[in-house]
Amino acid sequence: MKLIIYVLAVLLINASGAAAEQKTVLKCGRLIDVETQKVLLKRLITIDGQRISSIIMGDKYSGDAHLVDLSAYTCLPGLIDMHVHLTNGDLSKMYVEKFTLGIPDLAFMAARNAQITLMAGFTTVRNLGDRGEITAALREAIDKHLVVGPRVFTAGKSLATTGGHSDPSNGYRRGLRGDPGPVDGVVNSVADARKAVRQRYKNGADLIKITATGGVLSQAKNGQNPQFFDDELGAIVATAESYGFKVAAHAHGVEGMQRAIRAGVASIEHGTLMDAATIRLMKKYGTYLVPTILAGDFVAEKAKIDGYFPDIVRPKAAEIGPKIQATFGRAYKAGVKIAFGTDTGVSAHGDNAQEFALMVEAGMPAMEAIVSATKSAADLLGESAQLGSLGIGKYADVVAVKGNPIENITLLENVGFVMKGGIIYRAEKL
Repeated sequence: MKLIIYVLAVLLINASGAAAEQKTVLKCGRLIDVETQKVLLKRLITIDGQRISSIIMGDKYSGDAHLVDLSAYTCLPGLIDMHVHLTNGDLSKMYVEKFTLGIPDLAFMAARNAQITLMAGFTTVRNLGDRGEITAALREAIDKHLVVGPRVFTAGKSLATTGGHSDPSNGYRRGLRGDPGPVDGVVNSVADARKAVRQRYKNGADLIKITATGGVLSQAKNGQNPQFFDDELGAIVATAESYGFKVAAHAHGVEGMQRAIRAGVASIEHGTLMDAATIRLMKKYGTYLVPTILAGDFVAEKAKIDGYFPDIVRPKAAEIGPKIQATFGRAYKAGVKIAFGTDTGVSAHGDNAQEFALMVEAGMPAMEAIVSATKSAADLLGESAQLGSLGIGKYADVVAVKGNPIENITLLENVGFVMKGGIIYRAEKL
């Protein structure tokens, strides 16, 4: 693959971010305007520092800025993945690695995965669950140009209930389990709920993630039962609002989803067993669905392999994984708001864009799938003024692919150009 990777040479010399100070002009053969959902021809994007200063029609430029010729490419906003786990590695090893890998090991793994993610065209991610405050530190390191990666919005450690999905001691033998509490993200009362949210604030989180139902990969029997009571959910959401947080809710089962929606969460992650009543409730409350079809596909395939998952996990993966895509299709057609998310870290880092084809296969037009990973994702983040579209004053987060992804969405699986904040991180030889 003929690539020039600018990032190491540029950023190691210019750790302060000075590389972004030069004026750059991108000559785009096509530009996807996600605000109007149109493909525009022949656009010149001018970048001053980290931000876009102009977008004009044309393909001729004679100034003194650095010109990047993308006339054979389609330019679009940097992609946003609203559900990743940068600290995850090989899924088949995750249960053993809880004991063999420590925080420093996971931090190096997260830095590597962040770079892979950015090079795949995802300039912003929402990290929904880790430990040791790793992704908060990673976020700061990326912002200071110490390591390479996307913009990171992190939830820190997810909030769970005792024995529930994301209880960090699930699967441990007796004697090692202990009794994790709200500091460790385990909630069993209204007071615990408030303390857990405040601890995430203290730890530097950007949002709150809860596990409103059981999950597939936790070493617990039920993958769909509700795991918080209404008063606990209400306390989490109310406290989160006081601290400027939105709440993302992992949920597979109907009752847990409905409790979380009524409590006021901003998004439902996965939503696997969503029924018509839940769809109506999501529309009523304006709740986003982050579908993660790719993760469902991945675990369904791996469930066929003897020994890949623990015995308690395998039947859940086989049951729940295959249902996510069809549920997404029904929710989309009913008018539920959709934001792109993959649960990458379940599937391999760098494969995030494979989600697009699965969305299109389920009935979402290619343009709307791209909107879900740009404009809609930025709206759910609360960052529409800065991210999610190509516009004057916004961050210069731009990716480009050869050909037209509206005609062939799989082109997004092979981006040829990545710019984040005015810095070129990846470019084919042009």
